[in-house]
Amino acid sequence: MLFKSLVVALAATLVTAVPSLEVKGTDFVNPDTGKKFQIVGIAYQPGGSAGYDPKTGKDPLSHADTCLRDAALMQVIGVNTIRVYNLDPYINHDECASIFNAAGIYMIIDVNSPLVGEAITSFEPWTSYYAAYLNHTFAVVEAFSNYPNTLLYFSGNEVINNLDSAKDVPPYLRAVTRDIKNYIKKNIKRAIPVGYSAADVRDVLWDTWNYMQCAEKGEDDDMSRVDIFALNSYSWCGPKATYESSTFKELTDKFKATSVPVFFSEYGCNTPQPRYWNETLAIYGDKMTPVFSGGVVYQWTEEENNYGLVEVKDDTLTIMDDYNRLKARWAGIDWKTVQAQSPSNKKASPPECESNLILEKGFHSNFTLPDLPPKAQGLIDNGIKPKPSGKIVKVSDYNVKLTVKDKSGKTLSDLKVVPLKDDEFNWAGKNKAETGSASNSDNSTGGGDNGKSKDKDSAAFLSRPMMWAVALPLAVMMIFA
Repeated sequence: MLFKSLVVALAATLVTAVPSLEVKGTDFVNPDTGKKFQIVGIAYQPGGSAGYDPKTGKDPLSHADTCLRDAALMQVIGVNTIRVYNLDPYINHDECASIFNAAGIYMIIDVNSPLVGEAITSFEPWTSYYAAYLNHTFAVVEAFSNYPNTLLYFSGNEVINNLDSAKDVPPYLRAVTRDIKNYIKKNIKRAIPVGYSAADVRDVLWDTWNYMQCAEKGEDDDMSRVDIFALNSYSWCGPKATYESSTFKELTDKFKATSVPVFFSEYGCNTPQPRYWNETLAIYGDKMTPVFSGGVVYQWTEEENNYGLVEVKDDTLTIMDDYNRLKARWAGIDWKTVQAQSPSNKKASPPECESNLILEKGFHSNFTLPDLPPKAQGLIDNGIKPKPSGKIVKVSDYNVKLTVKDKSGKTLSDLKVVPLKDDEFNWAGKNKAETGSASNSDNSTGGGDNGKSKDKDSAAFLSRPMMWAVALPLAVMMIFA
């Protein structure tokens, strides 16, 4: 399935940095080079849930100066993708999207938010699946689909997080995926893939993967089937963890059977601290890259959960040791080789959606999906109104205006985004600004293939940031049923 960048009429001075990409079988592929694309990502939600407030016109991509500062710092370490969780489709995002595009950075967009009426709930999902909810998801799609660096949409994030939620949620997730894909097919000028971001919880992970990737018998283009499958994984913890002692080897071995691209939509266990990012050497190493398409580090800004790479107070950003340790790890990776690998080219036929595909007792095993809510078909057929529409705009100045300090408190000068050439995406070395170094950044790389396997499910589950796993209040049912 193609999701080539939309050709738009722009002035010659504008930069269209990111190349068009395709999903072919189990890989993202750059059609110009024929090589597999690896996601080198950062989760981007400045301010946490408080950073999204539609009442005040505030979301992570609404302030150009902030985006310029963050894009420059991300460009230095080699980020090529951000994942953004909570967005107001009716805020103007043109400047931020254009800045990240010029920096060679794609955007993964979640269509849901924690607000009532803007997400499918993990319990009694039928109470949150209605036309107004779909109107919101379609509005997000409309707002971001004109940006050439919009890489994909997530129809849900950790909505299935245990067996209790697995009893009723699965068909609603496939229904939302179906509805978004049908809306894109009917109303959007380019095909953009739709995926799901799963919880790496063993009781539900493999059944979730099979439930979301399978196809109905005889359906060559099953619209309820995900185009992408991703997982939030926090099993590689501490400097002594390895490919085997974490769950990474198990994940790689089992996902060899995938029929869609797979990547880490979140990773970066922070217990114990500090983080040395040894897992990134495995993620972009020769054992995992044939199966996985990279990953997204959790997360950019320091919040109460202590996962940040940078700390922001008022308008001043301070670079943390985690940023520089990650910078050091990524600087040791041969990105030209990583991004020049050939795709698998395997046929990738999906499994058939049958009840015997589901192995865990208690996981929903019926593949009959709910019908569209009343009035929702009209939204798909005619498009939503009002219809937000983003566009790439000229960025007049790429110099960072906000204050950035290194770990020692020194203010950095001459920090800026380096606009890339047409059909380029970012990797380490394209922006060579100096951002300092971290203490203990020369920690032993670990990350080898030695070590005895251990069951880390319990610790990983407790350490993960389950941003969306908590069900919305019972008031949802009372108000919207």
